[in-house]
Amino acid sequence: MNETWKSFIQSQGAVLDGDRVQHFGKPAEERRAAAQGNVLADLSDVSLIRARGADTQNFLNGQLSNDIRRLDATHSQLAAWCSPKGRMLVIFRLFRRGDDTLLQLPASLLETTLKRLKMFVLRAKVVLENADAELVSFGISGPDAEKLLRDAVGFAPGEINGCETRDAITVTKLAGPHPRFEVIAPTDNAIKLWTALKSKTTSAGPAARNWLDIMAGIPVVHPETSEAFVPQMANLEIVGGVNFKKGCYPGQEIVARMQYLGKLKQRMYRARFEGDALPRPGDSIFAPDFPGQSAGTVVAAQPAPDNGFDLLAVIQISSAETGELHLGSETGPKLSLQTLPYSVTPATRAE
Repeated sequence: MNETWKSFIQSQGAVLDGDRVQHFGKPAEERRAAAQGNVLADLSDVSLIRARGADTQNFLNGQLSNDIRRLDATHSQLAAWCSPKGRMLVIFRLFRRGDDTLLQLPASLLETTLKRLKMFVLRAKVVLENADAELVSFGISGPDAEKLLRDAVGFAPGEINGCETRDAITVTKLAGPHPRFEVIAPTDNAIKLWTALKSKTTSAGPAARNWLDIMAGIPVVHPETSEAFVPQMANLEIVGGVNFKKGCYPGQEIVARMQYLGKLKQRMYRARFEGDALPRPGDSIFAPDFPGQSAGTVVAAQPAPDNGFDLLAVIQISSAETGELHLGSETGPKLSLQTLPYSVTPATRAE
C-alpha cells in the first residue's frame, strides 16, 4: 500500500495493521453489507505485478496455466503458476492496461513470486515490476453496484471476467452472489472514485471481498498452501483458470495427465464451521475414512455474516461424500458442506 492511499484510507475510518486494512470500525456490519447490501471494499491485501515488453505475451504464456494469447483489453482471466511437479505456487488474476499486463496476487506472496518469476526472464524482452506504488485496487459489490459504477465512471463490464479501461481506470467484473466489480486505478483517481461512491455504500476491509470469493468458489493460494495443490484440486479449471490445449508451461504434463489419465481424488468444497476461532489456510481436516491422517486442507476462511465461518477446503472426495468432517483433529469441531455455484463431481474438460 502506498503512503498516499494509506493516509487517505485512514482518514475514511480504516483500521490498519501495518499496511493492511482490517476493517472500518464495524466488522459485523461490514459482513452483513457484503451479503445483502452495497459494499466498497479496500483490497490492501492484494498486490499488482506489471509485465511489459515485446516478449510479455510469450513469456507469460510459457509460465502460466491459462492461454495468455486470449487475454485482451476486454477480458481478465485466472491462471496458476505451478512448480515442475504441477503444484500451484500462486494464482493470478490477469488483465490488460494499455500495453501492460497486470498480474494480481495476494500481497503476502508478492516478494517471493516477483523474485522467482524474474529468474525465468533470461533474455526475453520483459520487465517485471511491483506496481503498488502507483496503482490502487478496491472492490464494489451489491445489488446496485453496476449502476453506482456507471454513474461514477460511465461504464461497467457486463459479463463475468469482463474488463474495460477508460481514462486510466480499469474495471473488471467478477463472479459472485450479486454484481461484483474490482477497480484498479492510479492513486489520485482511486481517491476521487472512492469519495464519490462511499455515501451510497458501506466501507469494508478486504475480508468482504474475500468472503465473496468463498461464496463464488474462487480459489486462492496463500503462503501456507503454496505448492499444496494441483489446479484441479482447487477447481481452477472449472472457473476458467486452466487451458489444456495451449502447450507447455511448468508442471503442464502433470496437470494434463491428471485431467485425462488420472483419477482425481480431491476437490475443493465450500463448508461451514460454527466454532469460535477463524480457521487458517493450511489447517487440516479429518474424516473417519482416513484414520490418523489428514483428509483435507483449508484453502481460505472468513467470518460469516450470521456468525460462524465460511470456508473453502480441498477435501478427499470420498470423505466429502461420507459427510463427516472435522477441523483440526479427528475429534475436532464438525464441518458442514455447503453448495457451490458449480458442480465439483466430474472432471471438467476445460479448454
